[in-house]
Amino acid sequence: MHPPRQTNLSEWANFRSTHSLSGWSGEGGQTRNPYALDRSPSGSSSGSAAAAAANLAAACVGTETDGSILSPASCQALVGIKPTVGLVSRAGIIPIAHSQDTAGPMARCVADAAALLAAMVGADPRDPATAKAPRAEDYTSQLIPTGLKGARIGVARKKFFGMHPAADRAGEEALRVLRDAGAALVDPADVAVDGIDDAELEVLLYEFKADLDAYLRAAGGAVKSLADAIAWNDAHPKEEMPYFGQELFQQAEKKGPLTDAGYRKAVAKCRRQAQTIDAIMAKHKLDAVLAPTGGPAWLIDVVNGDAFTGSSTTPTAVAGYPAITVPAGAVHGLPLGVTFMGKPWSEGTLIRLAFAFEHITKARKPPELRASVAF
Repeated sequence: MHPPRQTNLSEWANFRSTHSLSGWSGEGGQTRNPYALDRSPSGSSSGSAAAAAANLAAACVGTETDGSILSPASCQALVGIKPTVGLVSRAGIIPIAHSQDTAGPMARCVADAAALLAAMVGADPRDPATAKAPRAEDYTSQLIPTGLKGARIGVARKKFFGMHPAADRAGEEALRVLRDAGAALVDPADVAVDGIDDAELEVLLYEFKADLDAYLRAAGGAVKSLADAIAWNDAHPKEEMPYFGQELFQQAEKKGPLTDAGYRKAVAKCRRQAQTIDAIMAKHKLDAVLAPTGGPAWLIDVVNGDAFTGSSTTPTAVAGYPAITVPAGAVHGLPLGVTFMGKPWSEGTLIRLAFAFEHITKARKPPELRASVAF
């Protein structure tokens, strides 16, 4: 049996700079999207997604704070599961923010992702968040071809339809599939995200400093703090900062402790996002909420950095709730996905819905390693 292989992560999980380049790291260079080699793999779990998409591995593990599993999975025609925070242990994972970080599986089909998730879950004394998780579930029991029949699914139209014309077309076609399969749609059933971005960033900056400092102290290496990491990058600009800087690092280093009023205010605002999801799902008795995952992959651009084409990952990221993206079509050969979002610990339900959708649509096509998009 071969040991697990390490894949290339976006430098510091895309949390070093606002101009970061998904899939690039000083250690591994640039990861490319196997559907068009001049296009971004998205990130930050860029190499994990590319490895699974290109058939280099049956499945891979990614980590997500906001979008780092769901976005690269969508851009590379994969199933990606972002679990409820606490379902999977984060021990050993370099942190960004304890309120949002989680690991999760990425695979070419729902069955493989479900099997890998089942192997990953469980309580771990090294991660206190896992103490709240329910007992491990056999997620493969949810691989039901008729699993959409009778389901109640909300449509997150506000902000998430209108991101990109191709994503809208994929989303509308997904809704048609859901209706034809016997699901009841509540349209719209919006999960509010207005004004959450600034609060989320504030939480991430505060928690990144606190969590990374604790991680590095425990690791016992030469770099013992965020300040040390900043100094290391400054001392090695050719290797570590040829394309973008570290202004997010510098912003985080200026933050105070987690007792600061600014942090507490931002956390309270983010927690209200979870309450919004709870309220909309309870009001309409929903099993899940659906939205396009995002737009197609953008060109790799070392001058300007990432040019994101939209994303619906923030509501569940901020809430710490589960979501699963599944292939839903393509534009000029570039994959598109849709996301089923759910309540805490509802991974089984989401897997059931996603498997039934996948069974009907069979939307995934393998990559051909083209140099660019197909017209």
